[in-house]
Amino acid sequence: MAHSSRSRIGRRNFLARTAAFAGLFKMVEGSVSAQAKTAGFNRNSAPSQLKITDMRSVLIASNYDYPIIRIDTNQGVYGLGEVRDAGREGTALVLKPHIAGKNPLAIEPILDSIRNFSGQQRLGGGYSAVDMALHDIAGKVYGVPAWRLVGSKYRDRIRIYCDTDQSSDPAVFAERLKKRKEMGFTYFKMDLGTRLVTHRPGAVTNRGVATEKGLGYLCEYVQAVRDAIGWEAPLATDHFGPLDLNDSIRYARAFERYDLAWAEDMIQIGHLGPGGDAPMNWRAYRDLCQATVTPIATGESLFGLEEGFKNLIDHRAVDIIHPDPLTSGAIRETKRIADYAALHGVRTAIHFAGSPVGCLASVHMAATIKDFLAMENHAVDIPWWNDLVTGISKPIVNRGFITVPDTPGLGLELDEARIKEHIRKGGYFDPTPQYDDYILDRFRIGGPYPHLDEHGKPVISR
Repeated sequence: MAHSSRSRIGRRNFLARTAAFAGLFKMVEGSVSAQAKTAGFNRNSAPSQLKITDMRSVLIASNYDYPIIRIDTNQGVYGLGEVRDAGREGTALVLKPHIAGKNPLAIEPILDSIRNFSGQQRLGGGYSAVDMALHDIAGKVYGVPAWRLVGSKYRDRIRIYCDTDQSSDPAVFAERLKKRKEMGFTYFKMDLGTRLVTHRPGAVTNRGVATEKGLGYLCEYVQAVRDAIGWEAPLATDHFGPLDLNDSIRYARAFERYDLAWAEDMIQIGHLGPGGDAPMNWRAYRDLCQATVTPIATGESLFGLEEGFKNLIDHRAVDIIHPDPLTSGAIRETKRIADYAALHGVRTAIHFAGSPVGCLASVHMAATIKDFLAMENHAVDIPWWNDLVTGISKPIVNRGFITVPDTPGLGLELDEARIKEHIRKGGYFDPTPQYDDYILDRFRIGGPYPHLDEHGKPVISR
């Protein structure tokens, strides 16, 4: 009898709890419905039916040309992306037949499917542009900023450093950096090219590398800048010339007394030859790091964690990674690289020299990474750079910082009229049928392979 009584009590408790949970569910359901009505979701989009229909481009003429791409969908939602500065839009457009017909909200599967078409230096630009455009579309569809799609914000503003024109006169060079400080910048970088001292007798070898005497002259520039902006301000250096490992060690040791934030891309000659392949030589960079207390940074020409950065990080071959998101993989992959670096005690700075589109995509990414230093901007002296886009507060770089947008997607739109004033060639997002092929039509004919006619050519069903 007691058992039966306990059973009835248990059933009553169960039913009471069930009713309570049901009421709670209705409250939550109502709350979610109310949120959906007010959160800015794109009610004109049916996410499960969203399909990529096209990719087009416009090439903007600037200090470095800006190849902007647009990915269109069947529901009118589109996304903007950017190929690496001074690159070409074709590195993205060739990917069109590989992404057409897919749901752009499947960001990672799409990126996985095109990863084999990316590479180091400017060859990472196509993949990176697609990544940005997909995050722009997804953010617009779900009514959230792009940064929310990859994580949480660690910061509301991104600290910016900018390029500064060189001068062969140390006093003039220092004055230019001082004016940057007066503009509100708190992080600085100077190009310290060996060519600054080529006119001085005995300063440079026939290989274009500074002698000990020449290094003393180069140090005069750093000293002048330090005196102008102060010793507490972070100051990085770049563009030294055709240095091999031993040259780089000599230069880095000469600069130790100036407490640099970093020395960038020092090794330009390595076992893979001159230029941007040198960062792949992680052993040389590890030897450089171990030989000096000057922090060493590299990475603007590298794509991907496994393909480009992992050996540098695993072997502590750099103190700071310096990816350019328009080569390294844009939002999702660059965050992955930076998070992996942070796990190994390596900090992240961002190289950037593109348009506001790539800039804001990089800002969204930089907001979510843990151990962040600063991001570059190469356009603070271009008066119309801000005018290329709308929907964001101006100036974009304000007193040395960029505010992270909280509006959907990348948080900006293009100003068509202003962009048309600066087109390098072609038109404003002209059709790109030259990049179509039968792969684009496989979604219309219902299978991965087309039917072939008697000549072996695909028969396309329209």
